[in-house]
Amino acid sequence: MSDTPILTIGTRGSPLALAQTVETRDRLAAAWPELAAPGAIAIQVIQTTGDLVQNRPLAEIGGKGLFTKELDESMLDGRIDLAVHSMKDVPTVLPDGIVLPCVLPREDVRDAFICLKARTLAELPAGAVIGSASLRRAAQILHRRPDLKVVNFRGNVQSRLRKLGEGAVDATLLAMAGLNRLGLARHAASALEPEEMLPAVAQGAIGITCRGGDERAHRFLAALNHGATMIRITAERAFLARLDGSCRTPIAALAELDGGSLRFRGLIVSPDGATVHATARAGSAADAAAMGDDAAAELAAVAGPGFFDFKNG
Repeated sequence: MSDTPILTIGTRGSPLALAQTVETRDRLAAAWPELAAPGAIAIQVIQTTGDLVQNRPLAEIGGKGLFTKELDESMLDGRIDLAVHSMKDVPTVLPDGIVLPCVLPREDVRDAFICLKARTLAELPAGAVIGSASLRRAAQILHRRPDLKVVNFRGNVQSRLRKLGEGAVDATLLAMAGLNRLGLARHAASALEPEEMLPAVAQGAIGITCRGGDERAHRFLAALNHGATMIRITAERAFLARLDGSCRTPIAALAELDGGSLRFRGLIVSPDGATVHATARAGSAADAAAMGDDAAAELAAVAGPGFFDFKNG
């Protein structure tokens, strides 16, 4: 048993974040015998601003970096060696000194429709209330069903399921990946195919960051990196980066890999759901970043300046 951990992994404290971190720990232990010894890998829970402030929409309190800032700070000052993230929460520009060398195999990318009264979005009656903290989901829902009402609905997976059961809203949407990782997929009334609800950039992917100069961490993580997932999220994150996407902007994208060929779909939606601009690309996996960037450039030109400058609420 090691008195001093070889690696310390930082994570948020939600059940989903912890499940993703345990998966990362177990994969590291399976890949490296020295990390399989009891105590070789420590897990440190770090509360983020996004976890602490639950009563306001993310768009109002700063967007995506709220789920990574404190983890980044802990890494840069040496308290942790690695940080495990849901990739859809990770800003496209990382702080100086932090890199993303590793992603795990991607889970189901779809959104789950969770409702005790209907099996699909189409079956909801006019005026039904859907709870969602995601502007992307809200905008796509309103585009398809402008007769529905979408309200801010934050909290971890378990708390949202509890509030739904208590009747706070008629339905909600969560990532299928999170439900699967928590063993809660039974709560999904149905999974929304990408044609109906295009997912968030990098939805279903787990990313592991470390310090840029930490050669030991890079060596350990190299054994875990899933190349196909990295290619897919590279295209999606390039799309997001060109559009300056944040939690304030309804942006969705999905890249799918078939051998060396990549298919990309992206869209932007006005927050009220009234206007959608969509595009698609097909090409070589080697051109993933360029493909995502080019798709975003097209949509930015079509939409024009100020497309996202709506008052949300």
